[in-house]
Amino acid sequence: VLLACQIPEKIEEVYALAQQIKKDFYGNRIVLFAPLYLSNYCVNGCVYCPYHLKNKHIARKKLTQEEIVKEVTALQDMGHKRLALEAGEDPLHNPIEYILESIDTIYSIKHKNGAIRRVNVNIAATTVENYRRLKDASIGTYILFQETYHKENYEALHPTGPKSKYAYHTEAMDRAMEAGIDDVGLGVLFGLNTYKYDFIGLLMHAEHLEATFGVGPHTISVPRICPADDISTNDFPNAVSDDIFCRIVAIIRIAVPYTGMIISTRESVATRSKVLHLGISQISGGSRTSVGGYATPEPKEENSAQFDISDTRTLDEVVNWLLDMGHIPSFCTACYRAGRTGDRFMSLVKSGQIANCCAPNALMTLKEYLEDYASADTRAKGEVLIQKELKHIPNPKIKEIAARNLKEIIEGKRDFRF
Repeated sequence: VLLACQIPEKIEEVYALAQQIKKDFYGNRIVLFAPLYLSNYCVNGCVYCPYHLKNKHIARKKLTQEEIVKEVTALQDMGHKRLALEAGEDPLHNPIEYILESIDTIYSIKHKNGAIRRVNVNIAATTVENYRRLKDASIGTYILFQETYHKENYEALHPTGPKSKYAYHTEAMDRAMEAGIDDVGLGVLFGLNTYKYDFIGLLMHAEHLEATFGVGPHTISVPRICPADDISTNDFPNAVSDDIFCRIVAIIRIAVPYTGMIISTRESVATRSKVLHLGISQISGGSRTSVGGYATPEPKEENSAQFDISDTRTLDEVVNWLLDMGHIPSFCTACYRAGRTGDRFMSLVKSGQIANCCAPNALMTLKEYLEDYASADTRAKGEVLIQKELKHIPNPKIKEIAARNLKEIIEGKRDFRF
């Protein structure tokens, strides 16, 4: 009903409610991350993805562990603390052992004041045993997009390969949570099917996880179909307009108020500006969707990107932009490392106690970024925001400790967290 509404005044009421819910539960914090593509070898036949097996002209690449060290060092030098690992599905080139070794390599890299403190993983649906191995490797969130919930369309869009099995893919989150991964991330690729169907499917999936496991998704991503190597959006008549996209974001925030929401650099600066206030709590910045590409820019003739990026700004430019809009750019990973995951994280959000954890953690990680990586202009803006936001921490004791930690960060100490 809300998606179909054509009354301007009611749409504005929906936006206002979404903004208020976002403010109440997540404040003005925006968590930053970057994707790291390990390999684009893939045996699937997904018709909307340039990594499909029949694409013989895209450059196929797979990072070695030595190359991963270089890429992660470059990401740390940008200021990133949180990564989302991406890899195509290929049992020969990208077995679970390769993913696990890569995670271990990433966590081991400590360059200057840099460190990747949370590795989220977006790989193909797998077995309970493999999910247990990912859990043991200390991953953050396991992310898997359903793409579309419409079974007939799903099977047409995935004609070959392991991903063609609709039920196995759709039930992946159940297996992941059975294996002990209690932070999972849902998403559909809007534009593959009618948006209303997939919107409802997404909410039903979230409801199912909460009913079955006592906790819903940690995050929901809202990507839209976009151009890529041999993919044209003209081939997908269900593409979603900016207006509908804004409504989707707002209504998801209203329907699933406690869940983090993610938007990537698929979207333009203008679109990202619109939806940040409507419910988004995490964004990527300074991203590459090629295999690697952070340590050394990829030549055009070796293009390995999964999709074209619309927001091409550097991480510092994104941080500066967030500060201009009054958001707190956050590099926090504290809840995951303190064991506040799954229902423990959700209880903090629902009770409002998240303000006494996430707000000071956001300010302290922002301070680290300002000291170690920021441009002069970004640093000046960030210092002003930190002093302003410090006053809004509700617990006096936590406010006092945060202020002391901020001073110690100036003196060279790092990695404070509540």
